[in-house]
Amino acid sequence: MLLAKVKGNVVSTQKNSELKGHKLLIVNEIDLQGNFKNKQDVIAIDLIDSGIGDTVLVTQEGDAVQQILGHKKAPVHSIIVANVDKLDIPNNK
Repeated sequence: MLLAKVKGNVVSTQKNSELKGHKLLIVNEIDLQGNFKNKQDVIAIDLIDSGIGDTVLVTQEGDAVQQILGHKKAPVHSIIVANVDKLDIPNNK
């Protein structure tokens, strides 16, 4: 699972029929301080109404995606599974 920030939307006039009605977002992994970890963006399907600037949890496992969608027909590898409201990190001094 990745902690990520939503950077943008993917707009597509033509897409796989199993993706119709689903929003696709561009996300990038972040560290616990909210800094981007790398320059590689990921396109993830969003079923929980995330938006640009949101911090999200993304799973990148085909089996998990299939379980969430309820079928194996969609060509999806990454899915947003949660909007993160707050990170509560204990101070280990």
